[in-house]
Amino acid sequence: MHKKAALFVSSLFFLMLIATAAQAVSMSIVTGSTKGTYYQFGLNLAQLLKPHGIVLRVFPSNGSVENIYAVYKRPNTQLGIVQADVLAFVSRVGTNPVLKEIAKKIRMVFPLYNEEVHLLGRAGLKGFADLAGKRVAIGKNGSGTYLTARLLFELSGVQPAQMPTIGTDDALAQLKAGRIDAMFYVAGYPVKLLSDEVGPQDHLALLPIAAPKITDFYPRTTIPAGTYAWQKAAVATVAVKAVLVSYDFRHYHCENVGRVGRLVYTNLDWLRQHGHPKWQAVDLNYTLKGWKQYDCVARKLATGAVPPGKSPASLNPVLNAIKEVLKK
Repeated sequence: MHKKAALFVSSLFFLMLIATAAQAVSMSIVTGSTKGTYYQFGLNLAQLLKPHGIVLRVFPSNGSVENIYAVYKRPNTQLGIVQADVLAFVSRVGTNPVLKEIAKKIRMVFPLYNEEVHLLGRAGLKGFADLAGKRVAIGKNGSGTYLTARLLFELSGVQPAQMPTIGTDDALAQLKAGRIDAMFYVAGYPVKLLSDEVGPQDHLALLPIAAPKITDFYPRTTIPAGTYAWQKAAVATVAVKAVLVSYDFRHYHCENVGRVGRLVYTNLDWLRQHGHPKWQAVDLNYTLKGWKQYDCVARKLATGAVPPGKSPASLNPVLNAIKEVLKK
């Protein structure tokens, strides 16, 4: 009898392992730098979704522009995080056939949070206007930081002498070495890179961005004093909304993205408690001008349905085998 019981327990455990593996849904999200807020949000989402049978693989990237293309082009990348000004730029360009097609197929899952424009420069600089004639790193081609920085210069009329298109790690290293004068980084504070790798000994400062031509286009915000240990005073800047997006999938992926949307919506308090501090600022009901929510998500939110997984037919032989063992 003990042998039967042991065999039953072993068989049941084996069945549970198979059932879990069979029901798990594999999805991917493309984010940003591993030291940025997008990536941390991706990890938080993966942690939330795993107990619900969704394995979310989190991939770093060069940022928003790359992410839009990845969601559009790669069928196994169902989700991405991008900046709203990148979305607005893509949706308004009607002459480029590729951008036009992307704008038709990219869908908003949720608006997330405001991303602050961090302008880090040498301590001698006083503000955005001082970037005229300077060497300013604007992010890699394909990043949201790159597009936002270029738009800021166009709006303001400020003309830097050089605009190196390098990543944030390289930019910070060159700024510390004195080879550039300032760098942009668009990300929700606190940014891990600036928390971990900048200190008082570097003699750097966050520079205010308050030019009227810029604040007419981008909303004003403030990076509070003490956000970074080396930052003593509050800094005026501007912000852009981060957005979770997907492709206009139908059928299988539509169902899965809808499930993700419902789980995020119903577990926002958990994310605020266990995730990146910027989850505190997330408003999933925010109306993002010019963008409608993905219908696959909207339907799930309307019905409140997150269907439980069903045991697939392929498990029947295992169940039958267990029944046979118990008969003996």
